[in-house]
Amino acid sequence: MKQITPPQLAEWLKDDSRPAPFLLDVREPQEFQYCSIPGSVLMPMASVPARMQELEPDAEIVVICHHGGRSMQVAMFLQHQGFANLINLAGGVAQWATQVDPAMPQY
Repeated sequence: MKQITPPQLAEWLKDDSRPAPFLLDVREPQEFQYCSIPGSVLMPMASVPARMQELEPDAEIVVICHHGGRSMQVAMFLQHQGFANLINLAGGVAQWATQVDPAMPQY
């Protein structure tokens, strides 16, 4: 499993020469509604096992949470389930707000 920093992810999302990753946000709905990275899909951590069929096993998936702990746990779980291209967003949306989008609300 890989790690990506918020600035690296921002550059990747701007790069039209390669497909954008699937942005999987595993926070709770109230956290997601307060602030989220554009294009991310909400799938709270507890619902991931029941909703795995919504994910493509070979797609590049960036797993996102607030600080990076929950997303790392979900990425490790998915890796054990056979998903091959998992990437954890280091520092989560908290670092995204600090390093990429200072206008994003923080909590």
